[in-house]
Formats: sequence, structure tokens, C-alpha cells
Amino acid sequence: MNKVKTSALPHPIQTIEHVWIPMRDGCRLSARIWMPKDAETNPVPAILEYIPYRKRDLKRSRDTQVHSYFAAHGYAAIRVDIRGSGDSEGVLKDEYLQSELDDGVDILNWLEEQPWCNGKAGMIGISWGGFNGLQIAAMQPPQLKAVISLCSTDDRYADDVHYMGGCLLNDNLSWASTMFAFNSLPPDPGVVGEKWRDMWMERLNGSGLWVDTWMRHQQRDDYWKHGSVCEDYSTIKAPVLAVSGWADGYSNAVFRLVQNLDVTCKGLVGPWSHIYPHEAAPGPQIGFLQECLRWWDRYLKDEDTGVEEEPDLRVWMQETVKPRAVYKQRPGYWVAEHSWPSGNIEAVSRPLDTGRILEPGEERMESNGPLTIQSPLSVGLFAGKWCSYSKGPDLPYDQREEDGGSLVFDSEPLEEDLVILGAPKLHLELSSSKPVAMIAVRLSDIAEDDKATRVTYGLLNLCHRNSHEFPEYLEPGKKEKVTVELNDIAQHFPKGHRVRIAISTSYWPLAWPSPEPVRLTIHPENSSLELPVRKDASPADDQMTDFEEAEAVRGFVTTVLHPSDHNWVITRDLAREESTLHVTDNEGTIRLEDIGTEITKETNEWYRYLLDKFESPNGEVKAVRRLKRGDWNVETVTRTVLTCTSKVFRIHATLDAYENGRRIFSKIWDREIPRTYL
Repeated sequence: MNKVKTSALPHPIQTIEHVWIPMRDGCRLSARIWMPKDAETNPVPAILEYIPYRKRDLKRSRDTQVHSYFAAHGYAAIRVDIRGSGDSEGVLKDEYLQSELDDGVDILNWLEEQPWCNGKAGMIGISWGGFNGLQIAAMQPPQLKAVISLCSTDDRYADDVHYMGGCLLNDNLSWASTMFAFNSLPPDPGVVGEKWRDMWMERLNGSGLWVDTWMRHQQRDDYWKHGSVCEDYSTIKAPVLAVSGWADGYSNAVFRLVQNLDVTCKGLVGPWSHIYPHEAAPGPQIGFLQECLRWWDRYLKDEDTGVEEEPDLRVWMQETVKPRAVYKQRPGYWVAEHSWPSGNIEAVSRPLDTGRILEPGEERMESNGPLTIQSPLSVGLFAGKWCSYSKGPDLPYDQREEDGGSLVFDSEPLEEDLVILGAPKLHLELSSSKPVAMIAVRLSDIAEDDKATRVTYGLLNLCHRNSHEFPEYLEPGKKEKVTVELNDIAQHFPKGHRVRIAISTSYWPLAWPSPEPVRLTIHPENSSLELPVRKDASPADDQMTDFEEAEAVRGFVTTVLHPSDHNWVITRDLAREESTLHVTDNEGTIRLEDIGTEITKETNEWYRYLLDKFESPNGEVKAVRRLKRGDWNVETVTRTVLTCTSKVFRIHATLDAYENGRRIFSKIWDREIPRTYL
């Protein structure tokens, strides 16, 4: 449990509920500010978090816990709603637009002019705020001296919620639907006054259908290059602390940022999901806000806190666990590397044979010829979510049912412990029966009782085998050499366990399947598994010290009016030959007692398919959001349905908005998008 710091704070603080920050074009953004009480006479550095997730209500409790903590330790903490979100003016039309980044620079300029700010600033954020922290740093505003970026990426196409290995992720639909719901909500009249209804109508009419935009960019084009700091790492001059978790979707970026940034960059990866590490699951949680203070104190106050001398990379080495879809804790231990790539990691090649992963250098048996695999659409039902939020059972379950529809290669029982750190790679010689095909590769830890726990995985749209920017159709029957890179991981396999590679031609509903059934032919005699083996305990391990216990400032009182409900349920209707994954993500209803606002959040997702019909998969997301205070009572209902044929994707979406139970807005979208190499 979190330790909540409630007394003996270094500085008494003051909170400013709402301040307008003017932008260059006259638009005003709404900010909430926490600062030391004496900041007007003793100016302090500023810490900016800049996201679209409604500071007034939906993120109020979390913001209070985090930003009060920073303020109590000598900083002015500023939470700004992005243009068109929360209580800010304007319309939010997409993520990471140049106007958003320009607004961020305007905010930093405004901060420098405030009497309580000494002109130095840092940016912090998880997910969206982690993204724009890196992107704004690449613009080199002079006030920005340091960045803490959590659960973000340097590459918006290859390693984000939309596509993975050129395959369309269903998190793309889920995330688009989340923002559809966020964007449909009005500002709070208690902040913006009587114009709230006009601002609401402007948003409802203008925000648009983001999933349509994202699905019209199926390759790595200029749309995705914008905001991808990997295009030129050298543009970032501010030191970066990059943080993620093994259950999160963004852990790979930590390794790339540590490797490629020219400035000081430190990486931290725990067992966590998509949440701040001081409140994260799976545990253990750490004193992350204290880690942040050490970063801020070094780069915003020029104090020697020792962060520069620490190893470049600190990660949680996961130990073996039984497969479960939810964990409160992941067993393991902290390890470190002075730099990345590390000389302590050796790429060890293990040849493949029929059904076997051989020892390094072991001779293959006389060839039994090629192997084939044509997976059913059911492979992937137990894959979990691309990006876990640990709100429900969204982690991968026992892989044995998945392995039944896959081509499997096992090692012999390990004669000694095996420790890996980095990105495993599977090198394959293969051919496809169709011009468009995908491949999913899973690396699992097989216990002595044969239970299979997924360690890491990778996807590749085989049309993208040479380039995400310039895909090429496969020539059916032609042999190709491809490499599938799996997600970075730190894993300790114990003696007596086996290592398994499983290959499938579908991974629904984590990723959208190929347009028609595909048979892959694998040639094991020209294929191998490359593991990043950690040779020995690193000298940097000796520099690892225990993290402090998690702290935060106590938030305000909330009352639960209706409890939350989070679950994943898989059903098989044998009469209709339909399988469905139903994801329930209902936060229930709470009341924020300090402002008297009731909040209801209900989201349901359904992913269905019929038997083995590759034109039958469909995803549906319905979200209900309500805000109520006194005689202010608003509700929005959004619904998005994604279906396909072998040639096109089809989107049907609806948005209905209600005031005091009366529908005041309704809109329907029907879109058709060609499938291109997908």
C-alpha cells in the first residue's frame, strides 16, 4: 500500500484552482497550480504536466497527490488541460498536433514571466504527457531544463498504441474510443462560466473521429514521423529520465532513448503496468516521487543528488511465476547496467530443429523437411492487452491453449539458470501461401508442470519485412528471410524449466488478422532464436540501492456511490460458432466532496469472430460518461464499431450528448477505409 505523507512537509503550500494562460492566437488554456506559500517572494522552478485528461474532475485526486508533493518540496507544479480538453478553450482534433506543441512552448514562456517562477522548468507526464514532454524538448525551449517521461515512445508508428510490427492493434480502436469519450465532455461551468454550453457544442461538432484518421495511415508516413523524436535524437538537449514497466506497452522506448540520446538519459523499468510507479501494479511499488525530486533537484536547482553517477539503466529482473491474468506482485530483483547496449549482454544464437530449440552450436538432426502453420482465429484470446492498466485481468493467461494453434519449439530442460535482458529475436526462413500475412511470435517460460507463462512477444506484418514505410507484397511460395524482434524483457528462467517459442499466423483480438487465412511454411534448418543473455552480475548491480517507500500527499475525500467493475470474459457460442471477448471497464460513480461533482465512467468492449471466417472479426466499444453537480447534469454516450472485408475496413460510430436527461446533440459516422498491405 502507498505510504501517504500527511505532515511535516518541508513547505506549506497554496493551490490556485484555475488560471487562464493566453496562447499566441488568443486561445486560453486552463491551469491548476500548486506552489510554496512564499513563492511570490522566493521564486521557484516550475514543473509542468500538460495532458487532456480533465484536471478539474477526472484526474483531480491523482493530480492533488502528485503535484502537492512537488509543491511541498519547493516547486511550482502546473497542470494544464490541452487546448479543447477539460476547461481549456478551443477544439482538440488529434494527438500531438504541432499546435499542441506550440502551445506547450507558449506555456513555458508564460511560466518564465510569473513572479513565483525563477525561469527554470521541467516537464513530467505519463503516456500523453510523456510523449509531449519529449516532443517539446525536441523544440529546445530555453526554459525546459529536464524531462521525466513515463510510458511514452520515441516512434509513433513502430511502437505506439496504433500499430506493432506493421500490424493493426485493437488498442488503436480502444484508445480512439477512450478519446472519443473524453472529447465529448463539456468544460465545467464552475470554471468557465456561462459559455460552457457553447464550448461544449464547439467540441461536439469539431473534434472528429480519430480512429478514422489513424486507420488511413497504415504505413510509416509523414503523419507518424511528426512527433517521433527518433527522427533526430540530437534535437533533445534536456536530460531525460525515461520510465516504464514490463506490463506496459512502452518499455522498448526506454532502451532506445538510453542508447540514442546525446544528453544524460537514465532508464527505469519495473514490473509495472501503465501507471505511476508509486501506485503501480503489479508491485513492488517504489518511492517514485522521491526519485523525481532527485531528478528535479539536480537539473532545476543544480544540487548534487547523485543521479548522474547512477547506472544508465535500472530494471526489475522478473523471476518465474505461474501464468495468471492479474498479479498484485511480480517476484524478482533489481539489476543495473552502466550503459546500454551493455558489454554484459551476449547475443546467443540457438538453432531451431523440428519442434526443438537446440543448445548453442548443437548440430541439427537430419532434416525432416519444412514445417507449416495455419492458425485458427482463437489464437490470441488469452493474450491480454497490448498495454495493461492492471484494472482487471488484462495480462496474458496460460499459453497452452494458444500453443495448440501454433507451431511450437521447446528447449530441453535448462541445466542451469538462464538470465536474459534485452530484445530476443527470431530469425526465420519462411514462405507464405498468400501475398498478405502476419506472424506472431511468443517466448514462454515452461514450468516443470508444463504451465506456460508468456515472457515476451513480437508481431510482424510480413509485407513490412523490409520496411514500415515501403511495404511489399509477398510472392506466394517464395522463400524469405525475416527477423521478428520481440519486446525487450528482463527474465530469470530457473534450472529445470524450458524455453518455448510459439509461432502463429493470427493473434486476435490483440491485433487485427490478415484479410484471409494464411499458411506459413517454416524452414527450421535456416532459422534460429537469438537470446540477449546476461552473462554475469554486472558491477553496476552493486550501485543499486533500495528505493524508498512510496509516498504521496493525501488527496481529498471521495465518496463511492456505485462500485467499480473490471473484468475480461470469454464466451464460446457453439451453436452460432461465435467467440466473444467482453472487456468491462466500469469505474462506477464517485463524488468529489471538495467540489461536489459526481463522476460516472462506464466502458464496455466486445471483440467477436465467427469460427474461422477472416472477414468476421469485429470490435465494438461503448462508453458512457456523466458529470453531475446540483442542477448541472450532463451525459455523453459514444459507440464505435470496426468491421472488415478482405478489401476494406468499415467504421460505424455514434455520439449522443444529453443535458438534464434531454438529448441535445447526435451524430453518426459511417466510413470505409481501404486495406493497404494489411
